[in-house]
Amino acid sequence: MPNPAFPFRSFWMGGYEGADHVNVDGLPLDMADCNAHLRRLDEDYANAAAHGLGCVRESIGWRLAERAPGQWDLARARRIAQCAESHGLQVIWTLMHYGAPTGLSLHDDAMIDRFAAYATAVARTLAPLSNDAPVYNLINEIGFLAWAVSETSEIHPYRRDLVGKTVESTESSGYEVKRRLVRAVLAGVDAVRRIDPRARFLHVEPIGHVAPPADRPELAEAAERIAAYQWQAWDLIGGLVEPELGGSAEALDLIGINHYHSGQWEVGTEERLWWHLGDSRRRPLSTMLGDAWRRYGRPLVIAETGHIGDGRADWLREVVDEVTRARAAGIPVGGICLYPLLDRHDWHDTTHWHRSGLWDIEQPSLHRVLATDYADALYAAQRVLPRTAPGAASVGAIDPLDAHALDGWTGRQPLRQAA
Repeated sequence: MPNPAFPFRSFWMGGYEGADHVNVDGLPLDMADCNAHLRRLDEDYANAAAHGLGCVRESIGWRLAERAPGQWDLARARRIAQCAESHGLQVIWTLMHYGAPTGLSLHDDAMIDRFAAYATAVARTLAPLSNDAPVYNLINEIGFLAWAVSETSEIHPYRRDLVGKTVESTESSGYEVKRRLVRAVLAGVDAVRRIDPRARFLHVEPIGHVAPPADRPELAEAAERIAAYQWQAWDLIGGLVEPELGGSAEALDLIGINHYHSGQWEVGTEERLWWHLGDSRRRPLSTMLGDAWRRYGRPLVIAETGHIGDGRADWLREVVDEVTRARAAGIPVGGICLYPLLDRHDWHDTTHWHRSGLWDIEQPSLHRVLATDYADALYAAQRVLPRTAPGAASVGAIDPLDAHALDGWTGRQPLRQAA
């Protein structure tokens, strides 16, 4: 019987980059296709399963799926679901990974009902294709997306007045867009549950830390205010703030935390607190996981984490150490998702590949090349996390003991008060 706190087949997961927005140059992206993932699903899923990754994150792509209002092409999602099932993999589905249908603005409330209709179509399509309760990430990284369309030119056609400018400020969070995206998520939760009451919802946001420059201690209050933006989407979904929008404890089901080296910076200068340079102001992952657990009391997974180049293995070792430390302190972290599993090119420079996956992509053949040091770090990590329960089927199995802080979890527990 699966633990309802963690409705996943595996602790260890992998994610395939699925951003589908239009970039600053007006180029429509389909990141799930740039590395031939969609053409090599069988190969990629066999590789994932062979490396103990029993869950995969995939993006359907609202911009790609909605050909006209009320008309959706979900053949891609069906093919992914069927192929994943043939390899014994569970899919965690992202419905919107930054891209919206042509002509639909994220500044317009019309997007809310359009998104709910799309979510309904997805739920109808996927409900019959797996015996597992489906897990949906309805809109990926609401906080980042709201900021990007409000304060940068990274996503076309928003903020064209900023094209060519190099300074991006985190002083504002794009709160109005964030509220609208949350309303779309809440409408999507209701729509999906009407079709498939089994459905679970993983709300994925990046976490980070903001510090004042060493010579500007008076900016500590501003740094704390900006760092608090990371809670806004979850607070709104859970109804801890602005409950009139419809947020509730039932809507805030599972929390997915994205953790990257670039997610900590200085207020004012926007300079990163660089991990590879050992900046002493960095906040440990275990501490930030504790912040989220104390704030919401919701099951947690690391929904995305990874690094680039030679840093991949060391980064994973540190993440494993920090998650182990958090779990020892009673913080229920029920999974780690390596993201991306396959290397992909840059959003803005399609000739530049990041070397960020468990598999690099050989050019021009697009042949998959295992990053052996990263893979060795994964094998070692799988011997540490999770503790394997007696009779567990594999190293990826969820240990029931890991969820001791969530005994009796039903998914309907009240939220903690936001600090």
